[in-house]
Amino acid sequence: MNIADEIKRLHELHQAGALTDAEFAQAKAKLLSSIGGGASASQSANNAFSGVDDSLAQLNHFRRSKRDRWLGGICGGLGKFTGMESWLWRLLFVFFTCYFGAGLVAYVLAWIFVPEDE
Repeated sequence: MNIADEIKRLHELHQAGALTDAEFAQAKAKLLSSIGGGASASQSANNAFSGVDDSLAQLNHFRRSKRDRWLGGICGGLGKFTGMESWLWRLLFVFFTCYFGAGLVAYVLAWIFVPEDE
């Protein structure tokens, strides 16, 4: 039984009068927290019903670096975002540019679309 079915079943029991408001809220919170891997009930509900994943929300924090830059600050921003050294990102972009040709395209697109750090 998936989470939607469980919540529907709880709602039906609540509507039938088998569960009080407090019991319904507690059971719903417990169900959502067990599914969400320990996250709060409201976070789990938001993630389950809005389709927003935490990793996508964190991606919105990716910015081009103003201090650690050679060209556009993409590698410095990636270094700050991932915790890797920026020189490793530079090396990866050079490698993908030389061997596949996609590194330069990806860098230019990121330079255009990724906002600069404030």
